[in-house]
Amino acid sequence: MTDADLPSHWLAAARRPEVALGLEAIYELIAEQIEARGPACWASGRCCNFEKAGHLLYTTGLEAAYCVSRLSAPLALPAGNLPGCVFQEKNLCGVHRIKPSGCRVYFCDASAQQWQNDLTERALELIRGLHDRHQIEYRYGEWRQMLRALS
Repeated sequence: MTDADLPSHWLAAARRPEVALGLEAIYELIAEQIEARGPACWASGRCCNFEKAGHLLYTTGLEAAYCVSRLSAPLALPAGNLPGCVFQEKNLCGVHRIKPSGCRVYFCDASAQQWQNDLTERALELIRGLHDRHQIEYRYGEWRQMLRALS
């Protein structure tokens, strides 16, 4: 499969009920782990402004496609460099229900750093297994680049 074919491959896979249910089960596991730990979230929006926060968000092509395929309107990205997440609305996430695992796990709370890394690795392992079971090409990349590929 060529790189040009990947976005349509991921979008088709994300629309398959068995794939979506598998991804949603992983997201539920993440939610349970986070709830058990109770990290602080100040709803500051800092985590979504990647340039200011000094970090990048990485995700899989399938997760980006899952999010994009569930938007109420087609994804329209502005030209040029995106300093943060295009789905940030003021200080809140505009796609909270359908956001990728990287967003779900990341908290600005410094006390969450160690378990965040462990949970991220576990989630990615499960997502990789989902790819393998359903024969979905696996790629892991920066969120905004994945969105650009899918738009």
